[in-house]
Amino acid sequence: MSTYKKEVGTAVQNAAGTLSGVVEGQLWYDSTAASFKYQYPNVTSAGSWRTANSGNTARNALSGAGTQDASIMFAGFSNPPAVRYANTESYNGLSWTEVNDMNTARNGIGGTGKTGDAALGFGGYVPGVGDTADTESWNGTSWTEVNNLNLARGATIGAAGTNTSALGFGGYASGYRGETESWNGTSWTEVADLNDARAYLGGAGDSNTAALAFAGDTPGNTGNTESWNGTSWTEVNNLNTARNFVSSGGIGNYTSALSVGGNSGSITGIVEEWNGTSWTEVADLSAGNEGAGASGTTTAGLNAFGRTAPTTYVATAEEWLGPGQPIGAWSTGGSLNTARRNAGGSGTQTAGLYFGGDTPPITTVTELYDGTSWTEVNDMNTARSFIGAGNGTQTSALGFGGYIPPVTGVTESWNGTSWTEVNDLNTARNAGGGAGADNTSALFFGGYDGSSPINSGRIALTESWNGTSWTEVNDLNTGRSSNAGNGIITSALTYGGVPSAGLPAIANTESWNGTSWTEVNDLNTARYNLGGAGADNTSALAFGSTPAAGITELWNGASWTEVADLSTSRTDMGSGGIGTTSSALAAGGDDGSPLAATEEWSSSSNVVKTITTS
Repeated sequence: MSTYKKEVGTAVQNAAGTLSGVVEGQLWYDSTAASFKYQYPNVTSAGSWRTANSGNTARNALSGAGTQDASIMFAGFSNPPAVRYANTESYNGLSWTEVNDMNTARNGIGGTGKTGDAALGFGGYVPGVGDTADTESWNGTSWTEVNNLNLARGATIGAAGTNTSALGFGGYASGYRGETESWNGTSWTEVADLNDARAYLGGAGDSNTAALAFAGDTPGNTGNTESWNGTSWTEVNNLNTARNFVSSGGIGNYTSALSVGGNSGSITGIVEEWNGTSWTEVADLSAGNEGAGASGTTTAGLNAFGRTAPTTYVATAEEWLGPGQPIGAWSTGGSLNTARRNAGGSGTQTAGLYFGGDTPPITTVTELYDGTSWTEVNDMNTARSFIGAGNGTQTSALGFGGYIPPVTGVTESWNGTSWTEVNDLNTARNAGGGAGADNTSALFFGGYDGSSPINSGRIALTESWNGTSWTEVNDLNTGRSSNAGNGIITSALTYGGVPSAGLPAIANTESWNGTSWTEVNDLNTARYNLGGAGADNTSALAFGSTPAAGITELWNGASWTEVADLSTSRTDMGSGGIGTTSSALAAGGDDGSPLAATEEWSSSSNVVKTITTS
């Protein structure tokens, strides 16, 4: 209350509608609605996944332990050629480091642990030996062999607990097993069996007295879920989707857990959340994955490595952000006077610039946005679409390249009143990504140079503008067109696009440091003809897609997170961003025909709550 009193005082203010300048938690009286109201941040009702940096060695049939930002993943398998791993990798919330290997290479291991410096790995399949009972304990530095399981087994044993209080259950050893063993920090003791014998199952729990077992192969996929009370297993509500080979290591505990990915007849990215009573489907992984490792909780989890196709083993990782995360939102803004697609954009949400594009026909129209409405001003000199644009400002911007036809290198400078032709690009092209601070500083990367056959024309070329002329600098790692971009000439980002005609869209993201491009984490959804906004390479907003979609993702400098979709699905968003990740514009585009619709992005949207008094 002291903060509230300091900021807004003790009196309840009156307003006809929403109170101007209202702060989080502030109460006011809406005289129009004759009701008391307050506002609070709009947050996710369910969780979401965001991409994280990839590990070092691609594999599946491994296990994990720890927290989202202090985790280890260990053991595993890949094929061809068939290899079992002893590899252990540590994750610190940003990057992966190879640490000391397990003593015995294996796959289908059971693993558990609630911290990255204390874990237990047991069982699995060892080449030349078969199913093993070997158990190893991790102390944060190295693995030590300890007392074996009573029953040697593999095929992803269910696990829960810590390296001093654990439970191992199910698996495969000359048949599907229901045996459960309890670990007390020294040795294993056989306790009550699962009701449903199975292999390739998932598990979660904090100790050997409270655990959850779910999914698996019986044979045949199952959604059966059982709860352990320290003495016996009780069948509880099933998963919505029966499957096996879900992620191993455990996210959560017996009252709050995630079942991630697996195989339901084919590899799936389905994720379900357990609330202590039943399972609810929540946000899927960005790609189907089976046999991954997992760790953390239902508010901050990690899923890493695995297999996304029968012979495709990956080292990718995704972080789970649980319910209650603040989210942004799109709202309706003023419509363009001229509906169009593939135009250029610069400026901010309250001082935007939008120019060129295809109505059809291709146009020179330029419009300014004041945060409420668009006004037509002086036209460009050369009509074109698929134009390149630096972020710039409403009074100092650059438009470069594009399609007249043919593709062009024409560059024009905007001074707040009119356009002036300046020196052309070195390589004529269209549909590339742009960045820049103003009309004296810009970057153009990727695009299509008009080559025939069309497949050969998607390029990696990057050019830098110094206010007078263009200079070729270091290329992108992946040539592409229809990519989005944002930033300035010393700190830029590009994402999405198509590498060649007839090939699918890509999710590749690259970061520019003023000298060269570095590949960083991909978009969650591969796409092209998208829009982008953001101040530099540490923050970006990607929105729209071909085919027309509303997908929006937020870049935090390390990974992409899916946030609220555009209200109107659209494609052909054009180049250059208007605004930042906290306040952006999506103008024009195409949803089957050219659009005039404008949407405004706010990263900190609020919900207004009415207090009923009757």
